Amino acid sequence: MRVDTVPDPTIHEPTDAIVRVTSTGLCGSDLHLYEVLGAFIDEGDILGHEPMGVVEAVGPEVANIAVGDRVVIPFNVSCGHCVMCGEGLQSQCETTQVREYGTGASLLGYTKLYGQIPGGQAELLRVPQAHYGPIKVPEGPPDDRFLYLSDVLPTAWQAVAYAGVPPGGTLLVLGLGPIGEMSCRIAQHQGVERVIGVDLVPERLERARAHGVEALDVEALGGDLAGHVREITDGRGPHSVIDAVGMEAHGAPIGKLAHRLSALLPDAIAQPVIQKAAIDRLSALHTAIDLVRRGGTVSISGVYGGAISPMPLIQMFDKQLTFRMGQANVRRWVDDLLPLVTDDADPLGTESFATHHVPLDEAPRAYEMFQKKEDGAFKVVFRP
Repeated sequence: MRVDTVPDPTIHEPTDAIVRVTSTGLCGSDLHLYEVLGAFIDEGDILGHEPMGVVEAVGPEVANIAVGDRVVIPFNVSCGHCVMCGEGLQSQCETTQVREYGTGASLLGYTKLYGQIPGGQAELLRVPQAHYGPIKVPEGPPDDRFLYLSDVLPTAWQAVAYAGVPPGGTLLVLGLGPIGEMSCRIAQHQGVERVIGVDLVPERLERARAHGVEALDVEALGGDLAGHVREITDGRGPHSVIDAVGMEAHGAPIGKLAHRLSALLPDAIAQPVIQKAAIDRLSALHTAIDLVRRGGTVSISGVYGGAISPMPLIQMFDKQLTFRMGQANVRRWVDDLLPLVTDDADPLGTESFATHHVPLDEAPRAYEMFQKKEDGAFKVVFRP
């Protein structure tokens, strides 16, 4: 990871826009590129998929935003007029799908698997499909009020929606990083009566407890998380579980070793290994399957990558579970989220969500700090 001076982006297509970035987030998914998916990025690729800023130029077919507008850019690049976008599945946009790799809509700053589009951890950003994607936000409040519309808020909102917690039900969130923590806040805001969170980082546990989450320290439970959870849920388990961890799960040394070994291979060999080999660290997902009650729902927002990762199908079938998952369909949830981020009461606590605001020049150190969870790093925002 390094900071370079590169040519300024320009308008390529009539539906492009150029945005001067004022804030841009460092996401847990960026760590997958930092550690796991190196075979799918090239030297000089620009990362980052959580940007906002001010419009500097627009192509001739962009009418929804104008020069000088303050906008947030969704991480998925979607056209707004294909069948998938029409069904609210912008993450599957048929216009920007990366058919070479059989994946869904292109993403900003996220490898060859998702279009290799230059990302938003930069001073200037070319925004494809700008006739549809950018979210116009009002002047006045600080960037942090709106920045998370790019990823964190819609991802967490979708995670809770997909969890389908019934009235009076219990939700358990595995992983209290930014997505898990925001999922807890959204669930509470929507009236979920009981929210349980699980993590092993003390600062994250305390952050969740501060707003009423029953936060469980997995290490303090001596390896019997499932037993404890059943004990506090009438022997059944929670109605719904959100896996907000994905393949970054701790306690999976074999998967971690496989990821490290793949980084030593030439790209042409490493790419199919990463895509198809069962090298995901599945401990979080297997835990979610174990914890959820019979007839319950598992909502997966944490990212997984292996094509043949082993799954406990006997347990999944026997427990009659429902699974919902996928990249967030950002534009689908904007109408639900805008009233909350424009409310000066800041009901989801977005203005105090980040722990670190750093200049873009400090990005290499910030990546290392975030990966190692040093200095209480919870959410890092770059200020180009």
